[in-house]
Amino acid sequence: MSLAALLVLADGRFPAGGHAHSGGAEAACKAGRIHDAASLAQFCRGRLHTAGLTAAALAASAALGLDPAELDAAADARTPSPALRAAARRLGRQLLRAARATWPAAELDALAAAFPRGAHQPVVLGLAARAAGLGALD
Repeated sequence: MSLAALLVLADGRFPAGGHAHSGGAEAACKAGRIHDAASLAQFCRGRLHTAGLTAAALAASAALGLDPAELDAAADARTPSPALRAAARRLGRQLLRAARATWPAAELDALAAAFPRGAHQPVVLGLAARAAGLGALD
């Protein structure tokens, strides 16, 4: 079951809105930092080793059962841009809606009640993974 759940969460077609978020690639293209396959690969590696690493740590911590409110506050502190914070919360709200329908769990319901405008997406991802029977390494 855990492999199937992992594949569902990673699938761009999972109705959580992540497929429509570029992670800053559009702005990087407009600024000329992404202009070919090599510069796109470099951009993706940079995101993976910076924001991606932070998001993975937050998600893994949520999957372990750490306090989602504290993790959300930590995500806020690590996201200096108000626009990026808003996007992370919007993506989190959309993911939470889909996760609650797919893997009903009291923890997901509690997160929705505590953050009606949305928790940060990595925190929601970790709790969704936990509800789906996945662990921090997944």
